[in-house]
Amino acid sequence: MCIRDRSRGGKKRFELSEEQRQELKEAFDLFDTEKTGTIDYHELKVAMRALGFDVRKAEVLQLIKEYDRDDSGRIEYDDFLEIMTKKYAERDPSEEILKAFKLFDDDNTGKITLKNLRKIARDLGENLSDDELKAMIDEFDKDQDLSLIHISEPTRLLSISYAVFCLKKKNYRELL
Repeated sequence: MCIRDRSRGGKKRFELSEEQRQELKEAFDLFDTEKTGTIDYHELKVAMRALGFDVRKAEVLQLIKEYDRDDSGRIEYDDFLEIMTKKYAERDPSEEILKAFKLFDDDNTGKITLKNLRKIARDLGENLSDDELKAMIDEFDKDQDLSLIHISEPTRLLSISYAVFCLKKKNYRELL
């Protein structure tokens, strides 16, 4: 899991993985279009949405109000990192897995099939053969119906999350 729970004195504190920190730094730098080391309301909202957080205008305005210490209408990277650490800590893993499932299941069949995997691999720029994709399905297809997973099998959603992770990070051969 990417977020680690560090307990000290009975209090839970979440830490981002190094990969998540790098992702946040890259997002901040991308949306810091003027290269001032700060981002404004609009840039914060777009960055948060690009990172997969569905935020509303009122929430982003509140964050700017809370973290903008000099009333410039902008926040610095450290503030952004603190905001996003809280956001990552609040994420519901099962909800995130379900979102990923729905992205894979683009034809809304409740299954992730060879056709779905082929499309996702192509969208990610991966040139995987049908044999490689079938090997992924075989690894997770417990009921032998030639689909990777059914949405009705929540205990197997963790397996698909691993498959999603591997495809996103181009470590798909780790699944074979």
